[in-house]
Amino acid sequence: MVKNKNGNDGFRHIIQAVWTLITNAYIIGFIRGKIYQGKIKNVCVPGLNCYSCPGAVASCPIGALQAVIGSYEYKFSFYIAGFFIIIGTLMGRFVCGYLCPFGLFQDLLNKIPLKFKINSFKYDKILRYLKYCILIIFVILMPIFITDIIGQGFPWFCKLICPAGTLEGGLPLVALNDAMKSAVGFLYGWKCFILIAVVILSVIIYRPFCKYVCPLGAIYSLFNPISAFKYRINTDKCINCNMCANICKMGCNPVENPNSMECIRCGKCRSICPEEAIEYTFFNSHKNR
Repeated sequence: MVKNKNGNDGFRHIIQAVWTLITNAYIIGFIRGKIYQGKIKNVCVPGLNCYSCPGAVASCPIGALQAVIGSYEYKFSFYIAGFFIIIGTLMGRFVCGYLCPFGLFQDLLNKIPLKFKINSFKYDKILRYLKYCILIIFVILMPIFITDIIGQGFPWFCKLICPAGTLEGGLPLVALNDAMKSAVGFLYGWKCFILIAVVILSVIIYRPFCKYVCPLGAIYSLFNPISAFKYRINTDKCINCNMCANICKMGCNPVENPNSMECIRCGKCRSICPEEAIEYTFFNSHKNR
């Protein structure tokens, strides 16, 4: 049976694009150069979507976590923790594959035709642990120990690293506000440098930010093995052709581990399988892997 090597990318990109538009629906913000600060902003979206984006109608969970993690006085911190647990246990890194605007941005960049593409390299697996280090240091420890006078943590990851924030918030706000243009300095230049690096790498490597840097992906990856939404291998159908492993751009081998912590549930493996041996389940357990 001949399968489509692009899998369900077209359908997935439509969902990603629609979700990006829904979560950044405050169009007037791009005209006025101002951030939406209505009541909906107290709600978090599942994916990485900058609070400071002029069109953002809700908050980024990573930014929200950094703001409140340094103090137990804020009930909002329990909301953030519960949010991660609920989303993680339901979907795992499905969020990364379908509900993250910056994931879509990287997906589209990687489609730029270039003969020189890198699927893997010597230190690829070691670098995958970097996102957990960034999560622990920049998202948890620094906001806990470096707080303001009322006990709120500084968003160090957003301030020093996050390229999604630069793309969605920094660039539009600076472009639309003369006062901000005159105030930009080294930090803004540093963040632009990181964004440019991510753009270039995304053309060559599939989702480098998701693989090596994203703390949100690190959190959701911990839930992948236990999430309600899972992949499973029907061992009665599987012929060990290795086509699923070869097509996976995240470097996963579904036959060995269908619920790898790196799997973003893009569905390419399911679409390429000649025997339809890769199935998905929701709140179901099976004897097969």
